[in-house]
Amino acid sequence: MDEESTALAADVVDDAPAPPPPPRPRPAPLPRDRYIDRELSWLAFNRRVLGLAEDESLPVLERTNFLAIFASNLDEFFMVRVAGLKRRILTGLAVPTNIGRPPKAVLADINAAAHVLQVQHAEVFHERVRPVLEQAGIRIVGVDDLPESERNRLADVFANQIFPVLMPLAVDPAHPFPYISGLSLNLAVRVRNPKSGRVDFARLKVPAGSLPRLVSTTSPASSTATYVLLEDLIAHHLDELFPGMEVLEHHVFRLTRNEDLEVDEDESENLLKALEKELLRRRFGPPIRLEITEDMDATTLDLLSSELDITRDEVYRLPGPLDLAGLFELNRLDRPQLHYPTAVPATPLAFTPGEPNEKPDLFSAIAARDVLVHHPYESFATSVQSFLEQAAADPDVLAIKQTLYRTSGDSPIVEALIDAAEAGKQVLALVEIKARFDEQNNIEWARKLERAGVHVVYGLVGLKTHCKLALVVRREADGNLKNYCHIGTGNYNPKTSRIYEDFGLFTADEQVAKDLIRLFNELSGYAIEKKFRRLLVAPLHLRKGLLKRINAERMHAEAGNPARIRIKVNSMVDEAIIDSLYRASQAGVQVQVWVRGICSLKPGIPGTSDNIQVRSTLGRYLEHSRVFSFLNDGDPVTYIGSADMMHRNLDRRVEALVRLKRPEHLAEMDRQFDQAMSDETASWHLDEIGVWTRHALDEEGNPLTDLQVATQQALTNRKRTPR
Repeated sequence: MDEESTALAADVVDDAPAPPPPPRPRPAPLPRDRYIDRELSWLAFNRRVLGLAEDESLPVLERTNFLAIFASNLDEFFMVRVAGLKRRILTGLAVPTNIGRPPKAVLADINAAAHVLQVQHAEVFHERVRPVLEQAGIRIVGVDDLPESERNRLADVFANQIFPVLMPLAVDPAHPFPYISGLSLNLAVRVRNPKSGRVDFARLKVPAGSLPRLVSTTSPASSTATYVLLEDLIAHHLDELFPGMEVLEHHVFRLTRNEDLEVDEDESENLLKALEKELLRRRFGPPIRLEITEDMDATTLDLLSSELDITRDEVYRLPGPLDLAGLFELNRLDRPQLHYPTAVPATPLAFTPGEPNEKPDLFSAIAARDVLVHHPYESFATSVQSFLEQAAADPDVLAIKQTLYRTSGDSPIVEALIDAAEAGKQVLALVEIKARFDEQNNIEWARKLERAGVHVVYGLVGLKTHCKLALVVRREADGNLKNYCHIGTGNYNPKTSRIYEDFGLFTADEQVAKDLIRLFNELSGYAIEKKFRRLLVAPLHLRKGLLKRINAERMHAEAGNPARIRIKVNSMVDEAIIDSLYRASQAGVQVQVWVRGICSLKPGIPGTSDNIQVRSTLGRYLEHSRVFSFLNDGDPVTYIGSADMMHRNLDRRVEALVRLKRPEHLAEMDRQFDQAMSDETASWHLDEIGVWTRHALDEEGNPLTDLQVATQQALTNRKRTPR
């Protein structure tokens, strides 16, 4: 072929259409059994809490505290989750669970698993914690185990401080069976009239809410601490409550009721009044669990079951004492060697003044750069609280807008908002009065704020406002207005901030400020915002935004590029998010999920989730922050915020995530994940069948790194470089 022909042939080849790329292999179909039941996963979480009570390396009063936390957690689980499931069954509205099982079958599984857990809970107290308490000089004994001098002293305590409060209620034709309030501790007493021989039943409520559950038998100066349970002391003196009668039997029992709230906001002209009415009604919710001591006789149990309409599956026969949440009282003991070492939160470096006597100027620090704070390692008081207090006192601050989901009973945050309003500033507080079990507290704060002149709103109909946002509008020296923002992962609660692990971002970024202004306008007015720039907001945008990011990582992996997803949440339940993570894993994306509580995702399923790891960290602090990090082909995208991966968060709540921008903040998140997911760090690992295994020791039996201790040490040792 001559040169011209060769050139022509080359032209033909160049002009020819490129062959189509080979079709991408279709991912394997996702297995039908790819989810873990969310309720059983929650029980598995509480079992991990119980594992901390079993841990002999922990100080004994901390182990006792975990026993109390387990009990309190389980109470709330029954009052809300089990109650809701039972209500849906009874009303005929029950739909299959997230694993496709009938609710009745799941309820049976819950009862069976909860029975086992509660028995284990009692065994851990009696066999593993109580002996260690006694070795440390802390005893819980029966009245008859005390010397006569201490019994006599307790008799005086009973006569003067307890007896006047008690109200024995007889049950006979003239006295109907009394109302038993939820979570109350009670004595079921059977007495016989020696003259007539008639046997009657009486109920005696133990006033554990108004009196200490643990009655001390020793002086405060004593090196030992001996207690008797309030119900045991009352039982010891039953003859004084039923004079002339013969006490035949007495047994302790405790009832749990449905205490979830249902308020039809569309039909309620005044949400505050409707909620108050529902709070009163909650006290009379239907019974869902009856706890009894293992020595209760059949006659007493039959009477209680019949009168309370409780089935045998809902009866929990347990070794006494019931309601180990009462052990919280031991946490007040001043025994430093029996508690975690004292940890003092540090003032964030960016908010630390240059001179010892100099007052910090938070506005200048935030104007200079975004500031990321990490509680409780860094102080809530010298960051979030100071930010709002400085705003309230600053004459150049014109307005403050804030969401309040849960706050403490003596909240300096609320006081700062009141001070700001009384100083003539415009103050908007979005109070979520439907925050579960904080409803009454939030109603009281809402009214106090309103009386001070704060504009109080309750958010959007049908949605809970769960996002943690604060916006301060300030007039600067040049006369222009500047907006200062805080977006957090945790509540504006100074008390829980000492034990909840959370992140918060302070920023004066104009785009974040515009997003917050739009969002607050939507929450307080009638605006319907279609788009935000640096925020992802539920219920309209958040799930879509995260799915878009997850799918982008999948496409990076399919193109042969590095791809990674890191998610830290309290709960991972949402099926759309989970399925998207499965698809990403199938494409080769490395997925790391760091979850505290419920996880319906199964890692390690061959062909589905081989590239997914799930870890859980429980410890001194409650891991509460939510973080979403995507490698994004070398240009990392990371969000922090308030949303868990649950239907309620993504569909029925106002949630907000904010994107981090500064390289050192992104690096900080990577350090946290590197440590949490390391095999050298103590954690629980989830396997493909839904079983959690604790990894706390290395091959030589040495303790693995404690993540929270390591985080505290890293913060202490960090160079004084503002973040």
